[in-house]
Amino acid sequence: MIVKKLHDAGVRSEHAYLAAAASIALSLATWSASTSREDLERADRWGIFVGEWAPTFFGLGLALANYEKND
Repeated sequence: MIVKKLHDAGVRSEHAYLAAAASIALSLATWSASTSREDLERADRWGIFVGEWAPTFFGLGLALANYEKND
């Protein structure tokens, strides 16, 4: 149901894969920027928080790719 609504809204699997790659890059950028301004523990938490988005976007990408193949 969610995958169909995303597909109908114009979201394609490539968009989800790009979001996952951007999440990984943003995680590295957030971590490196936070290490210079905050203590190491908080910087690690920011990097991990943003990095946890990537598997969700990869999962959505796979679901959308399967939906597109069957469509």
